[in-house]
Amino acid sequence: MTTQAHGTTNTEIMPATLGAAMVALAGAGLSAYGIMFLIRNFNGFIELGITPALIGTTAEGLQRANPQLYHYISHLQVALAGFMIGLGLAVIALAWFGIRLRMRWALWTSFLAPVVAVGVALPLHYPYGFDTIGHLGLMYVDAFILLVGTLLSYNALQRPGGE
Repeated sequence: MTTQAHGTTNTEIMPATLGAAMVALAGAGLSAYGIMFLIRNFNGFIELGITPALIGTTAEGLQRANPQLYHYISHLQVALAGFMIGLGLAVIALAWFGIRLRMRWALWTSFLAPVVAVGVALPLHYPYGFDTIGHLGLMYVDAFILLVGTLLSYNALQRPGGE
């Protein structure tokens, strides 16, 4: 009597796992951007991609001219960095422990939360001239990775077994 052994490991990455990994990568990018934002606040003050010419002063000039405004802006930057880092961690967890396990609610939550955050934050960058590629470029790349990961995951979740 012969028996056949069936391997349970799949050497190819399933699309649901690949999509979840891309969404998690977007979450990591969001957290990394928040960390960069936090570091920049204490080392240079002015945000990535924003020049002193664009805002009309240097960090030192603002601190001398209006220390209270300087500290107010600093506290807002630190708070925003914290929210970006936290949102990124939530997206990572939703992707890895939700999407990978084929939970549709995790897919939509991990997509919609950053879309709402960016949808609220992005519009005022344009009329005030803060829409430089140096300032927003990394966010655009991160949004693209999130979109591709979401589409891959969505397509995989439409098929039985996620393959």
